[in-house]
Amino acid sequence: MARPLPRGIYTPLPTFFHDDEELDLEAFHAHVKYTAEAGTFPVTAGSAGEAAHLTHDERIALIKTARAALDSSNLTHFPIIAGAGAASTRESIILAKQAAAAGADFVMVIPPGYYASTLVANRASLIDFFVDIAEASPVPIIVYNFPGVSGGIDLDSDMVVEIVKRSPNVAGAKLTCASVGKITRITAAVDDPAFQVKYPRKWDVGKDGASAYFQVIDGYIDILLPSIASGAAGAISGLPNFAPRVCVKLWELASSGSAPSSDEYREARRLQNLIAQTDGFAQKIGFSGTKFLLNQQFGYSKMLRRPLVPTPETKTKEILENEWYLAIMAEEKKLVSS
Repeated sequence: MARPLPRGIYTPLPTFFHDDEELDLEAFHAHVKYTAEAGTFPVTAGSAGEAAHLTHDERIALIKTARAALDSSNLTHFPIIAGAGAASTRESIILAKQAAAAGADFVMVIPPGYYASTLVANRASLIDFFVDIAEASPVPIIVYNFPGVSGGIDLDSDMVVEIVKRSPNVAGAKLTCASVGKITRITAAVDDPAFQVKYPRKWDVGKDGASAYFQVIDGYIDILLPSIASGAAGAISGLPNFAPRVCVKLWELASSGSAPSSDEYREARRLQNLIAQTDGFAQKIGFSGTKFLLNQQFGYSKMLRRPLVPTPETKTKEILENEWYLAIMAEEKKLVSS
């Protein structure tokens, strides 16, 4: 594996569109550079990137643009995670192969929610979905659990561990279910040396000093501090789209191992409180609201693909004047100038 799956903060990138709904790759290139130079790793064609509205060719274009942006910033060691989940196993495998050929280092696979009730009724078919894709994918997969956009399918810890057991090409899991207990149960199983010997990964774990056996990545940054204590390897959150340095600072402090009585830990608590409040605000405005904020900050288009629509004008003043958004942007400004 050319690039390992690092610990840290990941940014699920929006897909920017022109007024005619064609891709705005220039804006996407600029935003990859902005978030990556702040220390976060890119995720393309995920839920926040309107993956369900993208063609295969558009996904490929986003991956190639992201790689070009990273390389232009001398961040050649940064990996790219690309969404590859689809309604069928067959199409997901095609997407995984196309993503790998375009330059993705990992593909993230979400359960197909269209037939959710049928899959939930047969746990084995749901596990097979991930295993079959992992076995056919040229690059490692990340299991993506997000009940809110997959018809309510919620993978439990036993299912995730079973997927790891059955395929050596599974590199991690993104858990957008806010369950610290689930993170704890999964890491307790996969971090066990005996488990790792019995179920080795496809790559040489630890050989390059960076590769890990299996990473559990939190899908909500508002619980980053407790999730790190439970074994999480970072967070994939929409918040770094507009406040990446604050998020990276929290990661650095929270993962430093500082004692609860230390100044570092107290600062981590302060930032976690601010980020939790801001993330609550961000979840309410959704990725349309995030696009609006990025439009105000950088001039990117705020357009979404229909039937989704941009944030209504009646809501914009309320968003821009939100106390937590203003507070985190003031914190971000201090880090930029320091």
